[in-house]
Amino acid sequence: MERSNNGSLNGRASTVVVEKPLLEAEPLTSTQVAVAPPSEAPAVHQEPEVESVQPLMPEPTPKKKNRKPLIFAIAGIGAIVAGNFGYNWWQYTSTHEETDNATVAGHIHQVSSRINGTVSEIEVNDNQLVKQGQLLVKLDPRDFETKALQAQAALEAAKRQANAAQATIPLAAETTQAKTVQAQGDVTAATSAISTAQAAVEEAKTAIPSAQAAVAEAQAGIPAAQAQVSQADATLQKAQTDYNRYANLYQQGAIARQQLDTAKAAYEVARAQKNAAEQGVQQAQARLAQARQGVARAQSQLAQAQEGVASARAKLTASQGGLQQATASGQQTQVNRAQYAAAQSAIAQAEASLKDAQLQLSYTNIVAPSSGRIGRKTIEVGQRVQPGSPLMAIVESDYWVTANFKETQLEEIKPGQEVEIKLDAFPHHIFKGRVDSVSPASGSQFALLPPDNATGNFTKIVQRIPVKIIFDSQSIQGYESRITPGMSAVVSVEHK
Repeated sequence: MERSNNGSLNGRASTVVVEKPLLEAEPLTSTQVAVAPPSEAPAVHQEPEVESVQPLMPEPTPKKKNRKPLIFAIAGIGAIVAGNFGYNWWQYTSTHEETDNATVAGHIHQVSSRINGTVSEIEVNDNQLVKQGQLLVKLDPRDFETKALQAQAALEAAKRQANAAQATIPLAAETTQAKTVQAQGDVTAATSAISTAQAAVEEAKTAIPSAQAAVAEAQAGIPAAQAQVSQADATLQKAQTDYNRYANLYQQGAIARQQLDTAKAAYEVARAQKNAAEQGVQQAQARLAQARQGVARAQSQLAQAQEGVASARAKLTASQGGLQQATASGQQTQVNRAQYAAAQSAIAQAEASLKDAQLQLSYTNIVAPSSGRIGRKTIEVGQRVQPGSPLMAIVESDYWVTANFKETQLEEIKPGQEVEIKLDAFPHHIFKGRVDSVSPASGSQFALLPPDNATGNFTKIVQRIPVKIIFDSQSIQGYESRITPGMSAVVSVEHK
C-alpha cells in the first residue's frame, strides 16, 4: 500500500488510495472506496486513530484524441504560404534592386557678403520662403556712397582736362600751318633776291678787297650766336620734357600745382632764351650786312650790289628761322595730341573707378541667389561681416535622392527606370521617381585620400556607386515643403 499525493491525515479521518498499475481506465465501484465519517478533534498530544478502509481507485482519464492530421494540415498550409511568399520574394528581388543607403539631396546655396560691412537690416527669418533676387540683408552703405561720389568727381575733372587739351589741338595746327606757308614764301623770295644781288656783285668785284676786313669781323660773330642758339635749343628741349613729365604727374595727382607751374615757367624762359639767341644770330648777320653796306658805300656800284646780297641773305635767314618756328609749332601740336590722349586714358581710368565704387555700393544689398527656404541664419543687426563669411543658406525645392548601390547591383540599373522611394520621415507614403544618372566614379574615389590598391596590402571591398534618382512631381504633391535634404530613404529600382 502507497500513499498518494492527495493522501493526508486530517484529524482522525484519512483517505488511503492504493495505486494499481492500469493499462486502461477501470470504473470504480462502491466497495473500492471507503471514507470514515468525521469525528471530534483528538486531544492534544494524542495520536490520531487510523481506521482501516477499502482501497480507493483513481478517476478514469479521458481517452486522448489523435491530433496528427491537424498538425499536418497546419504544416501544409504554412508550407504553401511560405512557398508563395518565397516565390513572390524571389520574383520581386529578380526584378528589383534595393538599398537603404540613400539620402535626399538638394541645392543648398551659401549666402555670404562680398565686402566688409556692418549689418543694418535683416529682411528674412529662419525657414522663410524667398524668391530669387529678394533682399535678404542690407549693410551700412555710407562708406561706399562716399567712395562713389569721389570717383564721380574724379571723372568730371578728367573730362574737363580732356576738353581743354582737345581745344588746343586745332588751334596749334592752324597756327603751325600758317607759319609754315609764310616761312616757305619768305625763303623763296630771299633766294631770288640773293640771285639778283650776286649778279650785281659780279659787276662790282673791284670793291671787294677794301671791305673784306669788315665782312670777316662780322662773320666772326655768327658762330658764337649760332652756338648760343644750339645751347638755348637744348635748354628748351630739357624744359619741355620736364614740363610734360610734371603735367603727367599732376594729372595722376602725384605732385602739386605749384611744381607744374614752376616747370611751365622754366619752359617759357627757355623758349624766350632760344628766341633771343636766334635774334642774336640775326643781329650778327645784320652786322655782316652793314659791313657789306659799308663796302658798298665805299664803292657805289659794289656797295649797292653787296647791300642787295646782304639784305637777301638776311631775309633768307629770317625765313629759315620762321620755318623752324613753324616746325616747332608742329611739334607742339603733337604734344597737345599726346596730352589729349593721356586725358582720355585718365577718363577711362576714372570711369572704371566709378564703376567699381558703384559695384561695391551695390554689394551692400545682399539678395537671394535663388528661390528656396532660409536655413542656418547666423547674423544679427549690428554684426560686422567679412567677405566670404557664411550668413545663411538657401535650400531650393528641387530635391533628388542619392542612392549608394553596391557595384554588384549596377548591372541592370539604367537611366529612366522607375523607382519606389520610401522616406523614413513618411513611412506610410511611397514616392515615385526615376533613375537620372549614375556617378562616374565610386564615393571612395572622390574622398580626400583615395585608396591606392597598388600598395601591396589590397583587400577587396565591394564599392558603393552613387546613383541620382529624381522624384516624380506628381508623387511629391503636398510634400514639397516637408521634404528636406539629408533625410534617409530606402529605394527600389525596377529593372524588368
